Amino acid sequence: MVSGILLALAYPPADLGLLALVALLPLLWAWQDASILSAARDGFVFAVVFLSILMSGLVHTGYTGTVSLIIAASLYYAATGALVAAFSRRGLHSPWLTAAAWLFFESLRGRWPLGGLAWGEIGIALHNVGVARALASFGGVALVTFLVVAGNGLLLDLAGSARQRRPRPLALAAAGLAGLIGISVVGLVARYDPRPTGELHFALLQGDNRETGIGEDQAADQALTAAHFSLAAQLRGHYDLIVFPESSLDYDPEEYPPLRQQIVDLAAQHHAVVLVNARYQAPNAKIYNANLAYAPDGRLLGVYAKQHLVPFGEYVPFRSELSFISDLRQIPYDFTAGTRRVLFHAGGHTFGSVICYESAYAPLVRDFVRAGAQAIVVSTSDRTYGRSGIAATHVATDQMRAAETGRPVLQAAISGETAVIDSNGRLLQSTGLFTKALVTGTVQTTTGETPFVRLGEWALAGSTLALLAAAGFVAWQSLTSDDRDGTDEG
Repeated sequence: MVSGILLALAYPPADLGLLALVALLPLLWAWQDASILSAARDGFVFAVVFLSILMSGLVHTGYTGTVSLIIAASLYYAATGALVAAFSRRGLHSPWLTAAAWLFFESLRGRWPLGGLAWGEIGIALHNVGVARALASFGGVALVTFLVVAGNGLLLDLAGSARQRRPRPLALAAAGLAGLIGISVVGLVARYDPRPTGELHFALLQGDNRETGIGEDQAADQALTAAHFSLAAQLRGHYDLIVFPESSLDYDPEEYPPLRQQIVDLAAQHHAVVLVNARYQAPNAKIYNANLAYAPDGRLLGVYAKQHLVPFGEYVPFRSELSFISDLRQIPYDFTAGTRRVLFHAGGHTFGSVICYESAYAPLVRDFVRAGAQAIVVSTSDRTYGRSGIAATHVATDQMRAAETGRPVLQAAISGETAVIDSNGRLLQSTGLFTKALVTGTVQTTTGETPFVRLGEWALAGSTLALLAAAGFVAWQSLTSDDRDGTDEG
């Protein structure tokens, strides 16, 4: 429980990121010499506390879904504890192996089931630490998570060995910590610097200052749309890119000509590409959560349909079977997931756009960069979560995506936080929650591949191999032990 509280404080709104370097000590101490069942229980309790604080804003979407999500996600930490205890009881106790197990299950949680919940990765807590962002450019947030967990384990071993006056374990723990420091220094010094390709002059519109939901009458009157066009009317001169955030349009511009004309007029007035988000009905009659880009001459440049939909947010899996859950009535229809990356062009630069929490998925953002994106635009709402720390954590996540890929990130949020992040992951501008804001400026676009973009999640692959090797060793031990027992009996 203590570890859950401490780790939650490492994220926004408290944002005490360095606390993550020691937050796991109580949990790892509890796992020492614990039975498999006890370790699983402690991991589960830790996760329930941690995720309940971290994702408290989800209650605005309904208690049933929030509680179910937290319980399901906590099972992965129970599995982590069980595996660590199982290895420890067979003589395989190592902070590095614990870190491998943690990273494996954390990554599995972000992938399965239903696309996973990639939220609460430990590495994100260090978004404001330059060394952590440099390490992310080599191995992604996964590498940062691995090193943080290993560091907690080494600190615990160091303290235990010193207390018990065991010279050899003490020396090993000290050497391990020295190695972590060395890796961090090398990562910072040898960090890959992407190549600048020019500047992108942008305007991000944040037009909603209401904390209550939008009623049917307001949607019919296009209240949100009008608020964002009112902000756009304040723009003067030339822009390369103007971004309307997720859910800022009440209608599909391709189905509603007057709205399309407003967008086209804005694009022509500023010689800009205008990126909007809409509930888009494609020619195949399916409905998508999509970003549409319009050129100054009025052409629709392309449509990107969100690929990683949020279960129980943008669609309801097993809808008919779960019809008895009243909270699900808040989701009256299901979006269809997109199937391909789409790149846009503005001001002579190529950029990729992701929608809302797609930015929490490192492989997806990496794919856009590998396809040629020189910048990433995140179009999001985040208004559903009230004044919790979720919106700020979203920005923190974007900082690490920028650091991983060496690309600037522009986040346009309907009610905050709108943010501008450079290619090193530094936060240059941000807004508050539930305020109307017009964020303008220039960001340097980049090209080139960081080691993470080139090699992918090698830290996860290495951890998985280490766990397989450890499992193989345990199996071999069991076989040889059975053979010896059979020989002795004979």
